[in-house]
Amino acid sequence: MGFMAGKRALIVGVASDRSIAAGIAEAFAREGAELAFTYQNEKLKSRVEKLAERLGQNKNLLFACDVSRDDEITGVFDNLSLSWQSLDILVHSVGYAPREQLAGSFIESITREGYKISHDISAYSLAALAKGALPMMEGNNGSILTLTYNAATQVVPNYNVMGLAKASLESCMRFLAADLGPKGIRVNAISAGAVKTLAAAGISGFRKMLGYAEKTSPLQRTVTIEEIGNTAAFLCSDLASGITGETTFVDAGVNIMGMSFDQ
Repeated sequence: MGFMAGKRALIVGVASDRSIAAGIAEAFAREGAELAFTYQNEKLKSRVEKLAERLGQNKNLLFACDVSRDDEITGVFDNLSLSWQSLDILVHSVGYAPREQLAGSFIESITREGYKISHDISAYSLAALAKGALPMMEGNNGSILTLTYNAATQVVPNYNVMGLAKASLESCMRFLAADLGPKGIRVNAISAGAVKTLAAAGISGFRKMLGYAEKTSPLQRTVTIEEIGNTAAFLCSDLASGITGETTFVDAGVNIMGMSFDQ
C-alpha cells in the first residue's frame, strides 16, 4: 500500500505524457491515490484519457477546464462533487504567455495584453482553483501544490513576462497558505529545473537553458518529470504535514550556483 492510499487528487494541467503534471500523476497513482484530471480543450482530451487509462484511473473523471473562465472552473467542481464527496489534493500545473512574449528582450517583447494574459492564466488561476476547491477540501487536512520556476527571482533570458507571472504565483501560494492553514489546507510550490516539455518548447533558446543546467548544477545534469513527481507526492502526502507556504527546488541544485566553477 502506497503512502497516498485513500487520497483523492485533482490534477490540472496535463498536456502530454511528458509534462510535469503527468510525472506527478504517475507518482500519485503509484502511491495509491485516486485521480481526476482536467483538460484544456478537445485536442488535449485524448492525451489525458490515455494517461488516465494507463494509470488505471477512472476515465469518467475528466473535465474540460479553461482556467481563464470562472464558469468552467465552477463546473469542474460541481461535476467532480457528483462522484467524490471530498477532495484531498489539488495540483495546479498551469502556465501560459503568448509566444511572442517569450523571445527577445524583455522591454521589446512585453505588452499590456501579454502581461494581463500571462498573469491571469499562470498566477490568478491558482487562486481561482483554490477558491473553487475549498468547499470540497475544507476540514480534510488537504494539500494544494503549484509549479513555479527560478525565473520568479532571477533573470532568465527570453522567459520575460513569465518570470513576473511566476513571482506573482509564488506570492499567491504564500498568501493562500496563510489564509487556508486554519482550515487544515497546506499550500506549497515546486520550483522545477529545466525539463523538456510541450510548454517549454515555446520558450526561445530553451536548449541553451538545458545546457546551462547540465553545465552549472552540482549534479551536472537536468532533472526528470519522475523526480519532480516524487517530490510532489511527498509534499501532498501526510509525510509533509508540517510543511506549508514553501517553494521546494527540484533542479539538481542549479538554483544555489552563482556561477559555474569552470568560468
